[in-house]
Amino acid sequence: MKKTLFFVFALVGLFLVSCNREDINANSTTEDLTEVVQLSAARAAATTDTVTKQKCKGKLTEIEEADLPAAVSSYITTNYAGAEIQFAGKDAAGQIVVGLKLADGTHTGVLFNADGTFNKVLEKYGKKAKLTSVEIASLPAAITTYITSNYATYTAVKAGTNEAGDFFVVVELTSGTDEEKKASRKVVQFTAAGTFTQETTPPAHPQRGKKGKKGR
Repeated sequence: MKKTLFFVFALVGLFLVSCNREDINANSTTEDLTEVVQLSAARAAATTDTVTKQKCKGKLTEIEEADLPAAVSSYITTNYAGAEIQFAGKDAAGQIVVGLKLADGTHTGVLFNADGTFNKVLEKYGKKAKLTSVEIASLPAAITTYITSNYATYTAVKAGTNEAGDFFVVVELTSGTDEEKKASRKVVQFTAAGTFTQETTPPAHPQRGKKGKKGR
């Protein structure tokens, strides 16, 4: 009898451990998707800001936080204590645009000259970088119709909208292994009216935002 009870309890224990692991994996996936949407919005905000368009030369090439000039890192540490770097990019002339999430949860972007000296604060970055989660079922009909028509083998898995009303929707393959689905992810962007604007791949460094608080 004792052996039977022990066997039953062991099975229950294994079941609970299994459930907990599945919960952890599910939460990790949700966090990962949330960060993909947030950083996609940050990248879009930096590259499409009025200042970026007026001052920068050509398309921004994303760069890693570790590759930022010391002068840029020092300026951010001094003037934006506790900020997280969400995006960093360099134009053809060497100028650098950095998108930041500040300690109070607000967002701002900064343009630096090629030598790393401060140039100007991005004018509309904050409005476009701040994102609010949107349930897939609540997306405008125009967006869901577009995704259904143009991404027939994909499923929308996460979405958000910025203060300007633009939508960011993460889609991934409907079938396949977890690795295949993750590798297939695309971020599809729409206007507030539900008009398609562009498709991008997820940010190259989805964990950058978590590294920004490290001392430089």
